[in-house]
Amino acid sequence: MRLRTPHALFATTAALAAAVVAPQPAAAAVPGTYYVQSATTGLNAADNGGAVEQHRPRGNEDRQQWQLKPNGSFHVLESADAPGSCLGRAGDQAATVPCAGADAGWEITPAGSDRYTLKAPGTARHLAVAPKPPGATYPARLAVGGSGDLATWYLTPVDPATGPMPPQDRRTLDQVTFLTSHNAYANGVDGGFAPPFVNLVPNQTRGIERQLADGVRGFMLDIHQTPDGAILCHNSCTLVSRPVALWVDLQRMVDFLKAHPDQFVTVFLEDYVDPAVLRAELARVSGLSDVLYRPDLTGVRRSGWPTMAELAAAGDRLLIFTDHSRSADQAAGLTRDSFGVMYQREWTVENHWSMGPGVGTSDWSCYSRWYGADTNIPLTRTEPGFRPLFVMNHFRDVPLTGTAATDNSKLADRARRFCQPAARKKPNFLAVDHYDRGNPASAVTTLNSYSYP
Repeated sequence: MRLRTPHALFATTAALAAAVVAPQPAAAAVPGTYYVQSATTGLNAADNGGAVEQHRPRGNEDRQQWQLKPNGSFHVLESADAPGSCLGRAGDQAATVPCAGADAGWEITPAGSDRYTLKAPGTARHLAVAPKPPGATYPARLAVGGSGDLATWYLTPVDPATGPMPPQDRRTLDQVTFLTSHNAYANGVDGGFAPPFVNLVPNQTRGIERQLADGVRGFMLDIHQTPDGAILCHNSCTLVSRPVALWVDLQRMVDFLKAHPDQFVTVFLEDYVDPAVLRAELARVSGLSDVLYRPDLTGVRRSGWPTMAELAAAGDRLLIFTDHSRSADQAAGLTRDSFGVMYQREWTVENHWSMGPGVGTSDWSCYSRWYGADTNIPLTRTEPGFRPLFVMNHFRDVPLTGTAATDNSKLADRARRFCQPAARKKPNFLAVDHYDRGNPASAVTTLNSYSYP
């Protein structure tokens, strides 16, 4: 039996991590170019023909950049795309107005946790997201109204200051970026993964063991329930020839980790099985308990993520997430985290999974996968002492090799210009199709060369 590392071992680095991620009071607004980003939705204020609306973060492509400038005792936010036009007010709605006009000035006040309020001078009226109607998303048009959470904003720098990456023995899990293979099982090497026609279009072309050898450290897997247990298939396992069981691929990962004690692997389950079936599947993996990482048992939500060195010393080197609902499992009487599978929405943020069809135009905007009428988990989510890991998806609906090669060559640029400012943090997992095309590993190397505040 492996001895578990006492929680006290993490105390020093936990304190360091807490100092890094703990919310700090916002400083006074400094002139510069910013995204005005809702703390509620994570979406950006954008000029849309004179109306100011919240749009999906899209870098410099959607009139979302504003130059903060002092104007007497107040500030104005001038459009970076239309000099002389400022984010201002038209009655009870946000609008672009002449920067010299009375409706352009704002009192910008720190609101804690690096957040601000923007108030019309001499009034109690604030720039705000309009209240959400029942069963709908928040309206696009921004309002000028009362105070509260909907009137709280980040001023996210377009060109943020970065720092050097901490030394190997001090960098924490949330400071590191890992190459991640989308639909890692759909490779046509280890076995079948879909009905015959879909099986002709794999997301990857190398098996799990080769992916591990090539430096892939994050694996996205779809599991479906069959009489044989939790099986890796795309959409369903009907008509799939030679599908692979989840435990088989997990065993490959556990064996790799035992042979490489300094490595760390993360698994993301698109999960369509009952919790008891998943528990039985994990029980088939020899040595899983020796390497399974349980952040829920080591104070991460209070003190931040441990260092990679501490994880290696503790033997905690395989982290498993499920996209399944905790509430559904509670209704079933067995939660997945009771046997070591973490609920992804509690520990990570993730951008929407699709950049568009397999060919043609692409959508590089970066917004939460979990933003809609029934849920709202912005990419910017943080908690006192805890910063969720950021999963950055960078793939299309259909995994064509030529398109993936082109997209993967642009991965570092999209991360820097679109997704890092959208989440206000570095991506921890860069998920791609055909990881062997377009050199996405170079983007991982670039992101691991610096720290982002």
